[in-house]
Amino acid sequence: MAAVFRGKVRTVASWSRRLSTQQQSGPQESPTGGELLATRGRRQRKDPSDRSVLLFPGQGSQFVGMGRGLTKYPNVKEMFSAAENILGYDLLSLCLKGPEKELQKTVHCQPAVFVTSLAALEKLHHENPKAIETCVAAAGFSVGEFAALVFAGAMDFSEALYAVKVRAEAMQKASELTPSGMLSVVGRPQAQYKYACLQAKEHCKSLGIEQPVCSVANYLFPDGRVIAGHQQALDFLQQNSRTLQFMRTKPLPVSGAFHTELMASATEPLREVLRQVELRRPEISVYSNVDGKRYMNESHIRRQLVRQLVSSVKWEQTLHEIYERTQGERFPQTYEVGPGKQLGATLQKCNRKASQSYSNVDVTANEE
Repeated sequence: MAAVFRGKVRTVASWSRRLSTQQQSGPQESPTGGELLATRGRRQRKDPSDRSVLLFPGQGSQFVGMGRGLTKYPNVKEMFSAAENILGYDLLSLCLKGPEKELQKTVHCQPAVFVTSLAALEKLHHENPKAIETCVAAAGFSVGEFAALVFAGAMDFSEALYAVKVRAEAMQKASELTPSGMLSVVGRPQAQYKYACLQAKEHCKSLGIEQPVCSVANYLFPDGRVIAGHQQALDFLQQNSRTLQFMRTKPLPVSGAFHTELMASATEPLREVLRQVELRRPEISVYSNVDGKRYMNESHIRRQLVRQLVSSVKWEQTLHEIYERTQGERFPQTYEVGPGKQLGATLQKCNRKASQSYSNVDVTANEE
């Protein structure tokens, strides 16, 4: 049960709430060091370039060696220690040493990306506290939403990690029911993705597959999509890529068709664990993958996190929502917090001006 793990780690969000209480009721015991991780004081500056936005990556960004050197930052050792208790295996060792085949598994990489992202957040706070203090918005890609919600004070670290564990196990189990996968596609402007998926499904029916699934799973950037579904449908798309106006197609190294109807059996385990988790309204704007809109309250978070499993990740739409500006208005500083630079690459393709204020937090810091 998720409540078993409540309060084991002092996280980003818990100290932000503590500071808020102190500001309202007068001075109390003052947190120090890493305990100040999410102390985002009052933001009176109006210049958008003095604000920050944090983006948290998802599955696929993991690599062996991530997390190297991060344990020297406050709270990170405690995070990985709590993770070992919750998950039942040494997550830090898996991140640092692999083996890669084990790290790539859905059941391992989702918790690994989640914890490493929050470890990187500790590094960002240590090296650039202003980025935390002036943050006005956050978003996470797929499982990255859980890290964004922890940062925003909506979930506690340990409970969120437990929910990620249940989510990953349920998605892995759902993947094993049907041969399926995901295909990265870059198309020409005239490419019609939904029509291509319809053709792929008709092909599957001709092979005797009942109720075939093939749909856009991720909207990444203009003409950049990930399509997921039955493996036979993806094979059809690759074989007919030129006719379908696809310039590039590349199968992704994942175990199933995430963010499609083939994940339906994973929804109930996640829904059940989210009933046990204590949720709060986010203290800053956090944007949902399902529709690119802000989370409003606790029940909204529960509904959308479950819907996300079987819905397209509308990342391109989310970036437009976050970075929409009147002409001439400056953009906030953007930090990708976690392994890789993939979200920075999509930001550049969606909004070149906003990407000029982007940087990533390196998750392979040098040991001291």
